Amino acid sequence: MAVLPQARFVGGAVRNTLLGKPVSEVDIAAPYEPGKVCDMLAAAGIKTVPTGIAHGTVTAVVDGTPFEVTSLRRDVETDGRRAVVAFTTDWTEDAQRRDFTMNALYAAPDGEVFDSVGGVSDLFAGKVRFVGDPVGRIREDYLRILRLFRFHAWYGTGELDAAALAAAAAEKAGLGKLSGERIAKEMLKLLEAEDPMPCLSAMRDASILSEVLPGETRLKCLKELVKIDKAEGFVPDGLLRLAALLSAEGAAAVATAVSARWKLSSAQRDRLQDICAAKGKIVPLLTTGDRDKLLYRLGVPRFKDRLFLAWAEHPRCAAHWWNFLAAAERWQQPHFPLTGAVVMEAGVPQGPLVGRVLAEMEEWWIDNGFPQDEALLAERLKQAVQAIR
Repeated sequence: MAVLPQARFVGGAVRNTLLGKPVSEVDIAAPYEPGKVCDMLAAAGIKTVPTGIAHGTVTAVVDGTPFEVTSLRRDVETDGRRAVVAFTTDWTEDAQRRDFTMNALYAAPDGEVFDSVGGVSDLFAGKVRFVGDPVGRIREDYLRILRLFRFHAWYGTGELDAAALAAAAAEKAGLGKLSGERIAKEMLKLLEAEDPMPCLSAMRDASILSEVLPGETRLKCLKELVKIDKAEGFVPDGLLRLAALLSAEGAAAVATAVSARWKLSSAQRDRLQDICAAKGKIVPLLTTGDRDKLLYRLGVPRFKDRLFLAWAEHPRCAAHWWNFLAAAERWQQPHFPLTGAVVMEAGVPQGPLVGRVLAEMEEWWIDNGFPQDEALLAERLKQAVQAIR
């Protein structure tokens, strides 16, 4: 910080440090305009990237680690999505434009904390409270509606702040102005909280959840999955929890709609749609053979997705689910020993019939427990070839 002598740490790094929680990223606020920040960093031999210079943010890269440095600023104009800002040297003015009091805390390198909005007391009380007028804060950026619930799920205790909740409900139509990517980021973070259920229930009751999730939602299934995660020490999986939240009836169609609205990555979209399509369903009394067939066809990650949702739907069958989970953890994918070349050597001419015979042989091989005996495979292949002549 000697490079920027009047700079202070701000936001999450200060908040989490005070709570004794892990700090994932360090943001810095500085009473200098962005150009001056870049010059000062460059003079110290520090690489800078103008990641958001119009809004006062540059990224300083030190030993490969990025640090966002943002100039003190005030909002000149807002439209619910983005703001036009003016730079300032007034720390109180900068604090007044931030969303929640617990995020408007600054700390000097020596550890002195600067709080002009009552953020420290709110933080330790578990109260997620807007800086200033909640409606005004929300109208500056409608994403703050979702951030209210996300931050309460992670840092709040007891009931949501009444004024904040009322403002969020009154301004919920503004969520339609937001990009899908911003909605997805906040909602998945909310779902990754240890227990997002109180906040999701509040969103449903305020008709906010339906603004970002089309179709019906099944909070009951998600509630059971959350209970399982907490009881068994599983790491919350936001996308899996999203799948649990979507309605069972027509879930595949809802998953498609959510993927499009939230602009999910192709990997996220494919996984969500795969879970919601529910092909290869797992039930508590699945035989060992059928379990292994599913593990072979689905692979371990997809098998586990279905397993955890089945666990949430039938939580009393925990012993079965633990056995299935243990089987998945030790599963080694069997290698199907036949190839197209082997099939052609057995007398099948090159062409579509080769694929057909291979598919039939693989189905037989799976149904019979993945045998590797060459003589048995050769005899069965001979029968398959004779059957197509």
